[in-house]
Amino acid sequence: MSNSDPRTSEPQGPFPKQDQPYPGIEAEMQPLPDYGEQSYKGSGKLEGRVALITGADSGIGRAVALAYAREGADVAISYLSEDEDANETARVVRESGRKALLLPGDIREKAHCESLVSRTVSELGQLDILVSNAAFQSTYERVAQIPDEEWHRAMETNLDAMFYLTQAATPHLPEGGAVI
Repeated sequence: MSNSDPRTSEPQGPFPKQDQPYPGIEAEMQPLPDYGEQSYKGSGKLEGRVALITGADSGIGRAVALAYAREGADVAISYLSEDEDANETARVVRESGRKALLLPGDIREKAHCESLVSRTVSELGQLDILVSNAAFQSTYERVAQIPDEEWHRAMETNLDAMFYLTQAATPHLPEGGAVI
């Protein structure tokens, strides 16, 4: 059970264990995560830039999308299949006065990674920042317990996709562009 901190009125842990099948749905979390919607104030540091963020539907990805939008960037929101969560990210980006492009699909596929970059460039006009945030992980007590399928999924999502995305994005990134 969590308590509220009277100084911040934010929930304080410990929080109850929350298991969801992959990919999780943010709306089912208790308490809901704080990604900065009420607290983050931008200052225009990314004015006129375009960012492609993987895993931008929730969690750290949504927090980055919100921060980048409030700093002035348009945001391409890459996500697997969590449409409701991704629409919430798009809402906060648009309410920050920026464009949001929703791009569902599986980044384990090289063709999809190439499509993410090409659609970002064609629909938002450029690509300045690639944030490779999406990841897959599972937890086991012993390495021998990890099924081969989960190992391959983690490597394809966490490493192969980052390589495919960087490879596709590099020709479009201007001097001073970034891969994060």
